[in-house]
Amino acid sequence: MKLQVLNKEGKKVKEMDTKLFEEPVRIDIISKVLEAEKLKQPFANKFRAGMDRSASGNVRHRRHVWKSHYGRGMSRIPRKAMSRRGTQFSWVGAIVPFARGGRRAHPPKGSTGLVKINRKEAIKALLSSLSYVADSKQVEKKYATIDKVEGNFPLIVEDKVIELKTGEFLKSLEKILGDAFKVAIQEKSVRAGKGKMRGRKYKQNAGLLFVVASKEDKNVNGIDVIKVSDLSVSDLASGGARLTLFSEGAIKELEGIFEGENESKTKDVKEKKKRVDVRKVKKEVRKKRISKSIKDTRGKSSSSEKKSDDGDNKSKGDKK
Repeated sequence: MKLQVLNKEGKKVKEMDTKLFEEPVRIDIISKVLEAEKLKQPFANKFRAGMDRSASGNVRHRRHVWKSHYGRGMSRIPRKAMSRRGTQFSWVGAIVPFARGGRRAHPPKGSTGLVKINRKEAIKALLSSLSYVADSKQVEKKYATIDKVEGNFPLIVEDKVIELKTGEFLKSLEKILGDAFKVAIQEKSVRAGKGKMRGRKYKQNAGLLFVVASKEDKNVNGIDVIKVSDLSVSDLASGGARLTLFSEGAIKELEGIFEGENESKTKDVKEKKKRVDVRKVKKEVRKKRISKSIKDTRGKSSSSEKKSDDGDNKSKGDKK
């Protein structure tokens, strides 16, 4: 896939070949990884809440005995004694969920609901999200205020653009993005409604995502600059295809990562092929040992036969 590399004026400088954006878009895998990447605060009730009562074991489960609740028209639940007069008790239900001050029936267990994502699936999700971001129609769907997204997606700029000062950088962005520049800068505004009283007074748009190489560095207010080493699916595809700009160095680094991944897979396959079957080796060793022992026994028997023949010949000579 041939991609255009743009300069600070937004004009094509050169082309580069890459296979990064050829992966088919899989919304199902992207959404699965997005759900797994969500940070959730663990929530649970207090340990042994409603259980620290001396209620269980107080009531006798037999008839016509002291402290029994049989034959009194009482429900058979754990009870604690509030007062007593002779054999008469003032019982109050405790511990069980429907009793006052009892435990909760099925409380939250404090787990964060972490979802395990396989390595191959995570790689596929990231490649799929890169293809998702490279589709101009999907970007238009995310931003309702943009009528039409201009330019050839994905947007890639040469490394010289990173070295520009903030004012020049914003001017070059305006030329590169066109009408999409109005959603590129993050804007913070006061939320309408009761959300102001519930810890979410302000709301802010996502803005532009600028992906740079790990060695490159850029800091601009109102724009999220992220390095390739920190890039995730939620950065690219959370809530739809995000408006994303790539540096030339970032594309090269991403290519190197995924090419290295493929090479490691081929190495693993070769190593698996080279592995020796232990059973076969053991069988061969056994065969060699058996053949050796057979040869030794044959050699011993032949030598013993020779000795016996020599002995017989000697005895015959003595007799003569």
